[in-house]
Amino acid sequence: MYDILVIGSGPAGLTAAIYACRANLKVLCVAGGPTIEDSYRLPGGQLMLTTSVENFPGFPDGIMGPILMTNMRKQAEKFGTEFVDDNATTVDFSGRPLKIFVGEATYEGKAVIIATGAKARWLGIASEKRLRGKGVSACATCDGFLFKDKEVAVIGGGDVAMEDSVYLTNMCTKVTVIHRRDKLRASPIMQKRAIKNPKIFWIWDTVVEEVLGSTRVEGLRLKNVKTGKTSELRTDGVFLSIGHDPDTAFLKGHVELDEKGYVVKKEKTMTSVPGVFTAGDVHDHRYRQAVTAAGYGCQAAVDAQKYIENLD
Repeated sequence: MYDILVIGSGPAGLTAAIYACRANLKVLCVAGGPTIEDSYRLPGGQLMLTTSVENFPGFPDGIMGPILMTNMRKQAEKFGTEFVDDNATTVDFSGRPLKIFVGEATYEGKAVIIATGAKARWLGIASEKRLRGKGVSACATCDGFLFKDKEVAVIGGGDVAMEDSVYLTNMCTKVTVIHRRDKLRASPIMQKRAIKNPKIFWIWDTVVEEVLGSTRVEGLRLKNVKTGKTSELRTDGVFLSIGHDPDTAFLKGHVELDEKGYVVKKEKTMTSVPGVFTAGDVHDHRYRQAVTAAGYGCQAAVDAQKYIENLD
């Protein structure tokens, strides 16, 4: 029997584990079991696929994503967190104790913190995967500064794509939005804001066939979906803004999810199930930053500690 079961070992899950252990609670972290394509199931989360992290406080020269997550895990282990490097397959929150199933194994706890994260949607082409972190990014607020005074492309037509495009104009000389349709899906106010920006240019009815470049992004090969005509666009970077998917399939029917699959957060970090809390990108589809995920992890650990105290 554990006091707290943490599902996920990104910044949210590991921060929750650190805080819970320092409160003298017995903690097990179901850390994930990797396939590289399923990045939010990697032990350490999406930062394990990131190169330099320059916006996490305390590292003025930046830090490699895998090093940051390795250090967080060592810190959690130092305070007594136990780890299972495998994936939670399902849960049972219908009674007490709360249960998490990992293959044939069952783990029981007084409280659970869901911190399984979310991952960006990718185009699914080989050149995109090869150049991730080398000019291909899915986080404008994370990597935009790396393209100061350069030209970039944004792929997408929703609110996130418009927000990213406007944000990137603060440091880039030119932002080209590539959208597969002839009109945007973004809200009218976001469309107006982007269309009025003189640094934003538009390519309609077009998809990306290939990301060009050997060691860094040098351009894109494009195809017009209506005419079939191909063309090339020179660019220094490309930002995917076509949405995110939370890792919650194994939670369906066990905890309330919204229409996009994100965990619904009730009061503080509590979910729809008493004793089950949530932290990080698995419920946060707005900020999606390592530092905000860590902050939510702290909150969830404190809330879970108070919950257990009231049980006792």
